Amino acid sequence: MKLNILFLYFVTILSLKSFSQPASLPLIPKPAELIITEGVFKLSAQTVLVQNKLFKNEELLLQKYLLEHVGNSIKVVAKIPAKGNYIHFKNKKTLIDTEAYHLNINPQHISIEATSGAGIFYGLQTLFQLLPLNGNQLINIPSLVVNDHPRYKWRGMHLDCSRHFFPVNFVKMYIDYLAMYKMNSFHWHLTDDQGWRIEIKKYPVLTSTGAYRNGSMIGHYRDHTFDSIKYGGYYTQDEIKDVIAYAAQRHINIVPEIEMPGHAVAALAAYPQYACSGKPVEVSKQWGVESNVFCPTEETFLFLENILTEVIALFPSKYIHIGGDEVPKEEWNNSAYCKALMLKENLKDAHELQGYFMKRIEKFVNSKGRKIIGWDEILEGGLAPNAAVMSWRGTEGGITAAKQKHFVVMSPGSHCYFDHYQGNPDNEPVAIGGYTPIEKVYAYEPTPDELTAEESKYIMGAQGNVWTEYIHTPEEVEYMAMPRMAALAEVLWSPKQQRDYINFRSRLLLHFKLLDQQKINYAKSVYELKTLVSPANQNTSVLYSVTTIADPTGIRYTTDSSEPSLQSHIYSEPILINKSTCIKTAYFKDDKQLNKTLTTNFIIHKATGKTVTLKDLPSPNFSADGPFTLVNGIRGNLGRFDNKWLGFCAKNMEAVIDFGEPTSYSNVTIDYLNLTESWIHPPQKIIIYTSTDGLNFSEVKTVSSDELKKYNNTIQITFTVQHTQYLKVVAESIGIIPSGFPGAGNEANLFIDEIVVE
Repeated sequence: MKLNILFLYFVTILSLKSFSQPASLPLIPKPAELIITEGVFKLSAQTVLVQNKLFKNEELLLQKYLLEHVGNSIKVVAKIPAKGNYIHFKNKKTLIDTEAYHLNINPQHISIEATSGAGIFYGLQTLFQLLPLNGNQLINIPSLVVNDHPRYKWRGMHLDCSRHFFPVNFVKMYIDYLAMYKMNSFHWHLTDDQGWRIEIKKYPVLTSTGAYRNGSMIGHYRDHTFDSIKYGGYYTQDEIKDVIAYAAQRHINIVPEIEMPGHAVAALAAYPQYACSGKPVEVSKQWGVESNVFCPTEETFLFLENILTEVIALFPSKYIHIGGDEVPKEEWNNSAYCKALMLKENLKDAHELQGYFMKRIEKFVNSKGRKIIGWDEILEGGLAPNAAVMSWRGTEGGITAAKQKHFVVMSPGSHCYFDHYQGNPDNEPVAIGGYTPIEKVYAYEPTPDELTAEESKYIMGAQGNVWTEYIHTPEEVEYMAMPRMAALAEVLWSPKQQRDYINFRSRLLLHFKLLDQQKINYAKSVYELKTLVSPANQNTSVLYSVTTIADPTGIRYTTDSSEPSLQSHIYSEPILINKSTCIKTAYFKDDKQLNKTLTTNFIIHKATGKTVTLKDLPSPNFSADGPFTLVNGIRGNLGRFDNKWLGFCAKNMEAVIDFGEPTSYSNVTIDYLNLTESWIHPPQKIIIYTSTDGLNFSEVKTVSSDELKKYNNTIQITFTVQHTQYLKVVAESIGIIPSGFPGAGNEANLFIDEIVVE
């Protein structure tokens, strides 16, 4: 009994060390198990590497890293030295996973044990994050024991090189970032409407013509402004081979994407005979979705099969990504050939024609010993037998595919699109839209609750996407991807039960030193002040709360529109807002302001702070602060989506405001967004109702679609004076995006913010 008690004591101590210490170390992703032990290992010019021929690649990478980042040229020896001070890689066949590793750092040696080179490599990434990159010849590394393995098999990042082209040296650098976070999949987006980026020797015009456009969009899509500068570039097959080999050394698989049947304008500019119209087109200068698509003729299939033959010969990837997203059906619906083909193949509509197209391509890819993966639209016409699905329009596509026993990579725009804003849009570079801060990425759970344990086995993992319509340079890619990539990496690697955002944030602040030392242009949005507005004083005013990742005593604020300074109010508790005012807040450290001033304008009206109920909840992707967002006194940015809007996907917004007592009012002002390039459309109708009991409502006024067209983002609705306790506002969605708009045929989003009642 005493022995058992003693054993439990030591287990408890080890467990405490395992879970309490990692926040003090800059390790991302968090290891499955980490135990701090006594002492340090002294890495110096005398440290040697004990040779293991099974892991020659990893030995070379260690030598290269130490020489480049630390300044030590480590010597390789055949035998373990008697006096210690060595690094050794060991083959251990009993680990639970081929990517698992065991790392032991003690005063005598560093050992990494794994069943494969991948495991050794991931152990090295943990070791590298413990090394200060200061060029010192003597480095003390804390003694510890790590037992680690990944949660998911597919841990990926995507990079769009079609909208903007990035040189080989940066693509390799991007791969290094993935490797640092133990990611193992690089989704390389190589073709789209705006440029064809891969050399195909059988079809040289794909690159001589398709790789270059005669201008690009400037600013947002809605501005429709262009320059006239010829833009483009492509990767030769030798460059592709070089990048593939570089990634393979780092145990990263590259999945190429060759878009079809839509997003094909660059290819059709080179070879217009493969479009239904056959008419010449230019490589697209604008972002969004183009109507030109591949025509499903036998000649087109031969063309695509020949392209894929060269692609498959280059890329060893098990999966070849064939796109399948955002396919306009107008050309097919208007084509006599397509109509005849649908009749011949007994296809009821153009969606099933796309399914036919994908099944033809899959059969060919399968004949080459590979499998296809596509965006979740490939579900719509019937999924090809062996296809995997990449779910981006939410999680529904992934859930459907998994239930049908197809493998899935989750990549929903709500959490995994890193071209979205990550901080206050007023302080960020121009982005495509959306709001995906790092805490939202970290909160993502790739395996949906709707799946059974058996169905969950089909979720391979997830990936982050970096689309580059508004990203022009390598530095901008770094800014948008980092540090959100780190957050997603921990979601995909670390055990679910150990994930803790506060703990992650503490490690991230330490980890930033490593990014600084490597001169990576990561976003500082994590330092932004975060705000929350909540009801106060029996719903007659609001409370304004401010938090920061750093010491909260550094927050200063003003209530008179003046700029904050060290002499301004010190924030210590939520601020009561009971009249229209402008609050400005900023964070100060060491007498310096560290972030941009956060300006919040409050408008206090008769509905501010009142109770609101919604018939249908907003989309989880765009829920802001829930229903209270509509009456919190803050109006959203009318020019772009930020975190102050409620979004409804193909649903009406129906809100009931309870004033608490009979109240007189004759004016309702409603803010809505009109950003059709982001699939956000104005309401088609707005109806005002009133009620004295909250059960029986009378219609007061209706604003028709024709009248709404006179407005852009805000409408003021005036009516005879009402004296009621309840007000209902219904904003009707257009439902499906009409032809001629980006995303035509998909569900439209309706975004509503403050409902001002006066």
